[in-house]
Amino acid sequence: MSQVDALFPPLRQVADSQAVAAIEHLVREAPDRALHRVNALAFAKDNGVDEEQAIAAFLHATRLGLFEMSWNVLCPACGGVLDAGTSLKSINRAEYRCAFCAIGYEPNLDEIVEVTFTVSPRLRQIAGHDPNGLPIWEYCRQMFWSSGVALPENLESVVEEITLEALELPPGEKAILSLQLPEKFVIIFDPVTHATQFIDVKGAAARERQSLSLVFDHAMAASEPVELHPGPVRLSLENHRDVRLLPTVWVADERLNDLVARRRPYLTAKRLLTNQTFRDLHRTDMLDVDQRLKITSMTFLFTDLRGSTELYDRIGDLAAYDLVRAHFRVLSESVVAEAGAVVKTIGDAVMATFPTPQQAIAAAFRMREGMRRLNKEQQREDLYLKIGIHEGPCLAVTLNDRQDYFGQTVNVAARVQGVADARAICATGSVIDDPQSSRLLKTVGVRPEPHSTVLRGISDEMTIYEIP
Repeated sequence: MSQVDALFPPLRQVADSQAVAAIEHLVREAPDRALHRVNALAFAKDNGVDEEQAIAAFLHATRLGLFEMSWNVLCPACGGVLDAGTSLKSINRAEYRCAFCAIGYEPNLDEIVEVTFTVSPRLRQIAGHDPNGLPIWEYCRQMFWSSGVALPENLESVVEEITLEALELPPGEKAILSLQLPEKFVIIFDPVTHATQFIDVKGAAARERQSLSLVFDHAMAASEPVELHPGPVRLSLENHRDVRLLPTVWVADERLNDLVARRRPYLTAKRLLTNQTFRDLHRTDMLDVDQRLKITSMTFLFTDLRGSTELYDRIGDLAAYDLVRAHFRVLSESVVAEAGAVVKTIGDAVMATFPTPQQAIAAAFRMREGMRRLNKEQQREDLYLKIGIHEGPCLAVTLNDRQDYFGQTVNVAARVQGVADARAICATGSVIDDPQSSRLLKTVGVRPEPHSTVLRGISDEMTIYEIP
């Protein structure tokens, strides 16, 4: 029996059958490169699988040891991977700098951190498990560029058009290159260390051979640009690292820009943190207690069950408890159906997160309809839900051994729920003004009604919209 035959049955029991079948086919039939740093969103599109089902299947596969998860810090400009770790805890720098683009970035979980999946060696051995053995262009494809860069199948031929020289440089070795420099901007770049040297080639053609020496000894090092003349140059490259390097000399023209400009959606850390399956399965991949990672846009939904205290007094603890549990099931199902996650319950209230305002509003509609059905089933009319929604920046933190969120956006969302009447959905302008939210509200024929109010603990008056 093969490893695939032995290890896939447990995955079939916990994940969507179509998604599991697609993953199994990937493992059995796909080339090695397709199993290294898999883009879950591209995988879902290519295989006609629902994105959330694909993400959940890969998360379950990771939990079962079939795949390994990687958290990759990206450069938004070139799509290069600046750092990679097996856990969110590995993102611990105040700034990540891309030497290739000469730009530094403060890490945030919206677009700068992607999550990918690589097949486990126990399931299938692939070349990507030993990056030091990858040919240079496969190394660039599989290790340097992120899964969000839509690289062409013929990458090698495309890159060779802009390549003046490329070589493998073993540890401790030195290489001498003789080149003819064109009158263009040239980059010497090593995708292993990200070390970069910019060369501005201009002026009169050189009559004598020019010389330039580079020593590779520090990861992510970027040197000041140098000016050289078109014509012959002698490059001296020394590898002082203990790993093989892959220095290349590229012409930085529109062909290189076109190559890195090809983008596709990818699974962001923010989206994964708002995924209920991830929160349920991978609690150990949450933040360290002293980590504070920024999210530039997160949507928070707070609920409260009106009259729950009177409910316990009126029908007794046991019956009331069963009703409250049924209400929590309705809310959890509504959140998961719209790609959100329940962060925590507070008494009879729920705090949930969503990647976008539109998903939060859609979940609120589901909650309200679910509560109507629950009231009908229970032959009662006294289970009413108050809902508040707000969107904005926040910090992802760990509180009480649980991944949580901190900031004024969270406070405002909770206060918005506090001003909602029974059965009401209240939201702020940042939620209502979101283009996708506006389309959803228009589609269902709902016009939010604005009201000015002062929220407790918030100094400025705010406009709150009630969604009937």
